[in-house]
Amino acid sequence: MITKKLFFTSAFAALLSISLAAQKKETYSYKIDSIITAASPIAFNGVVLVAQKGKIQYLKSNGYKDFEKKVPLKTDDQFEIMSNSKQVTAVLILQAAEQGKLSLHTPIKKYLPALTQTWADTVTIHHLLNHTHGITDINKPTAFKAGSQFKYGNLSYKLLGEILKNTTGKSFTELATSLFKKLKMDRTLVYNTRSNQTLVPGYMNKDNQFEKVKQSFLNDDIAPAAGIISTVKDLAKWDEALFKGKLLSPAFQKQMLTPSTSSQHNVFGKENMGFGYNVRFIKEAGLDYFAVTGLGDGFTCLNVYFPSTDTTLVILENQMSEKSEYWSFKEASIKNVVLKAIISQ
Repeated sequence: MITKKLFFTSAFAALLSISLAAQKKETYSYKIDSIITAASPIAFNGVVLVAQKGKIQYLKSNGYKDFEKKVPLKTDDQFEIMSNSKQVTAVLILQAAEQGKLSLHTPIKKYLPALTQTWADTVTIHHLLNHTHGITDINKPTAFKAGSQFKYGNLSYKLLGEILKNTTGKSFTELATSLFKKLKMDRTLVYNTRSNQTLVPGYMNKDNQFEKVKQSFLNDDIAPAAGIISTVKDLAKWDEALFKGKLLSPAFQKQMLTPSTSSQHNVFGKENMGFGYNVRFIKEAGLDYFAVTGLGDGFTCLNVYFPSTDTTLVILENQMSEKSEYWSFKEASIKNVVLKAIISQ
């Protein structure tokens, strides 16, 4: 009799746990639905994915791929991911370092001998990776001593693309494409003018009136900084590989996931937080997590990984507000919903 009672008690507890988990999922799903369908203060036009332990918990699109023709977005549409691209470049650099083809703390003059400025003898690959190099123009002196300040930009990752080519003998596109193939990121590619006809175009949003970006700023040179095209599902695969040590050896994984400077971003608050090789290290509401953002060319992106619950949040929009106060506004709102749901588990 006691055995039966214990069995039913355990079974009831298990069912209750499943029921509560389902309720929490439904609650944050409803809240995300409300955010992406609300037109105020700015419309959402994109795709949202939440995955936990490799299983998709939420996946929805809202809005249009083509506003003029009223073509709706699909969840597997391909977006420019902007600065999210830099994480791929960082991994390729670290893989080359693992193979002994370059050293992170050697001055970049060794790898880019055509550079004429004296800073080439002091700036290292490490400085390029974490945006503490001070380079504003390759033909001008640095704005500050390497390693002393943080200044985000695309130039350093363009230089990293050149370093990859000079040290591996392969272009950034070749290296990235090979990596995507290994990870089965089948709908991810490096932008080029010959294969962009079916991709989602970017739009600028002014008071919820959308104007298509007539000409992308992407080209071969900027590809290592902002030139990757992907989907929410493929970026979830990227997180699975990156944060679970499938891309780098433990030593280089530690370097990738260790903050080496600090930076502030409004999506995560007003305080400076840790920043590494294009990974943000966030501590919010008592929870530690990793994040990367992207903005520009009519696109807004956010990729967040919460290691405590093995949860990935990926948001891709093909719109960018003309008002800076609304940059990543909906992304931050959705992130806060998922964050709250994790904390309450």
